[in-house]
Amino acid sequence: MYAIVKTGGKQYRASQDEIIVVDKIEGDAGTAIELNDVLMVVDGSSTTLGAPFVKGASVMVEIVKQTKAPKINAFNYKPKKNERKRWGHRQPLTQIKVTGIEVK
Repeated sequence: MYAIVKTGGKQYRASQDEIIVVDKIEGDAGTAIELNDVLMVVDGSSTTLGAPFVKGASVMVEIVKQTKAPKINAFNYKPKKNERKRWGHRQPLTQIKVTGIEVK
């Protein structure tokens, strides 16, 4: 059994006891969260599609840890103008473990 769940504007495939890295979700390690934006649930041969979400379906997850993505460095310059600009970015991420998929 697995479900397609939407969080942080992106879609992820979630199955039992799987660890997924998603955009940051507020909370400390060990916090249990319920994700209600379930787009599809597949249970063996039966598939339930939502329009846009499956009514009564939820995915129970537990936060494993808060982390960051690798740093992205960028550099702009204009030749002969002595104009240089350097910047970087590290996206905050959350590792979550799927503890259950519930369909009512």
